[in-house]
Amino acid sequence: MTIATMRATLTQDDIRRLVKGESPEQRALATQKICEQIGGRELSEADRIFAGKILQHLADDAAELVRKALAVTLQNSPNLPRDLAVRLARDVDAVATPVLENSPVLTEEDLVEIVLAGSPRKQVAVANRSEVSSGLTEVIAMYGCRDAVEAVALNEGAAFSDDAYSGVLNRFEDDDRVKGALINRSELPIHVCEKLVSMVTGELFDRLVNTHELPPQLAIEIATGARERATLDLVEQAGVSTDPGRFAQQLHLTGHLTPSLLMRAICLGYMPFVEHALAELAGVPRSKAWLMIHDAGALGLKTIFERAGMPASMFSAFRTAIEVYHLSEQDGATSDRKRHRRLLIERVLTRFQAIPKADLEYLLEKLDALEEGRGAGVIAPAA
Repeated sequence: MTIATMRATLTQDDIRRLVKGESPEQRALATQKICEQIGGRELSEADRIFAGKILQHLADDAAELVRKALAVTLQNSPNLPRDLAVRLARDVDAVATPVLENSPVLTEEDLVEIVLAGSPRKQVAVANRSEVSSGLTEVIAMYGCRDAVEAVALNEGAAFSDDAYSGVLNRFEDDDRVKGALINRSELPIHVCEKLVSMVTGELFDRLVNTHELPPQLAIEIATGARERATLDLVEQAGVSTDPGRFAQQLHLTGHLTPSLLMRAICLGYMPFVEHALAELAGVPRSKAWLMIHDAGALGLKTIFERAGMPASMFSAFRTAIEVYHLSEQDGATSDRKRHRRLLIERVLTRFQAIPKADLEYLLEKLDALEEGRGAGVIAPAA
């Protein structure tokens, strides 16, 4: 039955008889069928007006089961009139939550009002929306219940401003679940990570410092045991750094830019960092280092390798790693970071096995971690 057919054949009395069955279950089933007809079609203006009248009648039903059927069936539909969506959002939790979590017709102002005045369950529903604007996230961070704040922190579709991060950390500085939710985000600003370092311990500390970028000096302090314990892998930090040049410079100043660290980094595919690191050690611009590594042939690579003070015994392994990196680029492996890393390590280990023992063990552990799906291991860098 189309909307046009319904509009032509159903009177208001017909609609009332259709939805006012003997039991709430019967009326809920009728509601679902009607809403499926309305929700899945493009409506003309006349059809939209007629559908709105039908939906108003359904929303007037005293039975929660009927109103819930309306909310669930039209939770994703743009054909749900906004005024009716707002009405459902203010209903009891069971009716409101599907609409709050999914409805595209609710405005940010509607959602903010619910967060400020709604129940904890409604706040969580808003926090779980597929996209949450930075302004709405700030309101949840400042005024939402604990569960809503945890939910929005876990929601990768939620945009976080500095004010939102500050609101969460100020309100829940002693709550490990909320702090853990923040740490579980795929990305965190460096200044937030730096603040969290002083607020978490144990497993949360390990997870924070090994999955997020830290300021270079703080990363070095943690890796060398100046903070809590030496659990930080500087190679992984080099890989996630958004400023690999600064990171390489800081490592050089503190004596941590070692041949072993560079060997491990290149085998894991962290080429931008390796380029900056060799440039730093050789005292040349990164652009020149890039040409010598990639475009000047074996002689260019050997020249910058020697100028950087790298040991001659590692040159063959280093050159092999670069060759394998280029092969991985050509076969498209770099589009999948985990696959690229696995192929790079496997090929380097296959083609060149005279890698220093400590580096070999490190790379084998990384390979094991990839195969088991455990992510990066927690290993302090060799001196």
